[in-house]
Amino acid sequence: MNKPAQALRTVVKAAGAALVFGAFVASQSAAAASVDNGKELVESHNCAACHGANLNKPVSPEYPKLAGQHADYIFYALRQYQMGTANPRFGRNNPIMQAQVQSLSPSDMKDIGAYVESLKGDLVEKK
Repeated sequence: MNKPAQALRTVVKAAGAALVFGAFVASQSAAAASVDNGKELVESHNCAACHGANLNKPVSPEYPKLAGQHADYIFYALRQYQMGTANPRFGRNNPIMQAQVQSLSPSDMKDIGAYVESLKGDLVEKK
């Protein structure tokens, strides 16, 4: 293959990759999480029954404080509870949480994550 044709092929591949990446970024911002919907979901699923007032005062030391936790962490934790033991490498095994999250869509879990992250809590981020 001659050098101009090879250069053109490289440019076309790079442009295609940039287009795909741009579409991905646009789709992520179009599906921004809703803190208000997250709050409604947390209230309707009665999360405070275990995680306490403002999700910051668990009723038992075994339950985590959630307020202020990163939204991505909350999303993935909820998703892992949905998977349960069906995927032992990625799932989490807790019957209470598995029952709570079965009806949630990925969008719902992102909304819950956004709401939890917006709360002031006692979590400390080590630097």
